[in-house]
Amino acid sequence: MSKTLGKKAGYSKRDLKAYYYIAPWLIGFAILQLYPFISSLIYSFADYSIGSKPDFIGFGNYIKLFTKDKEFWTSLRVTIVFALMTVPGKIILALAVAIFLNRDIRGINLIRTLYYIPSLFGGSVAIAILWKLMFLDNGPINAVLTALRLPNVQFLGSTTWALPTICLLEIWQFGSSMVMFLAALKNVPKSLYEAAEIDGAGKTKRFWHITLPQISPIIFFTVLNQTIQALQNFTSADVITEGGPLKSTYVLGMKLYREGFGYFKMGYASAISWIVFTVILTFTVVLFASSKLWVHYADE
Repeated sequence: MSKTLGKKAGYSKRDLKAYYYIAPWLIGFAILQLYPFISSLIYSFADYSIGSKPDFIGFGNYIKLFTKDKEFWTSLRVTIVFALMTVPGKIILALAVAIFLNRDIRGINLIRTLYYIPSLFGGSVAIAILWKLMFLDNGPINAVLTALRLPNVQFLGSTTWALPTICLLEIWQFGSSMVMFLAALKNVPKSLYEAAEIDGAGKTKRFWHITLPQISPIIFFTVLNQTIQALQNFTSADVITEGGPLKSTYVLGMKLYREGFGYFKMGYASAISWIVFTVILTFTVVLFASSKLWVHYADE
């Protein structure tokens, strides 16, 4: 009996030591994530500016957002259009490149590394500035168009071209998705392709009926991850166009930042942050609900 109690006591001490090891993470999570999450929800129901005490106003911030703030609806529309343009573009390009690189040729590892490099630097401010310089009216892209005797395009000054130009920067950062697709393609059993080829299935049928179903879990994860990132975009829109021209690239991230740190309306900015969270949650729920129709797992 005493030995059993000793073992139990020793086991509990070992458990306690485990909590000591994860204590830094728990403290960091509570201070850096949980506290801001809860406090932003509370502030969203208050008229709160930096340097003043919060004044509870109920749903006042949300009512103002949906009924009086036309800028909010513009930023919401721009954000959704941005996500709808960048996510499919990045997924299609990443999958196409992964299929191309899924072969055994000399120097293939170097080629894969080169394709991945944009993902390492694409989210930085420096690359956003470089992208802006490339697409200026007198930038290299228009210089190439001039050399080809084509008309110059106002990529950053036109409401038609500004948003696609920013989307192109995000699509260019397809390296991480490409690596995941490449790993998934290498795990597709070759016996499936061999059996389909014996049955007379062409490359197109093999792609639609073998490749896509086999890598559908990775496609689902990538679509979900890229959608969340697209809905939170801020850096490229702020650095390249500053939300212009005429708010055509004014995403919700910029709206939130300017209300909170430009006008110091932290209560109003908190309400916007919860709208962003709700939009992301809605897209996530829709993706998970639709996954039953097109995502196929190996154990099913």
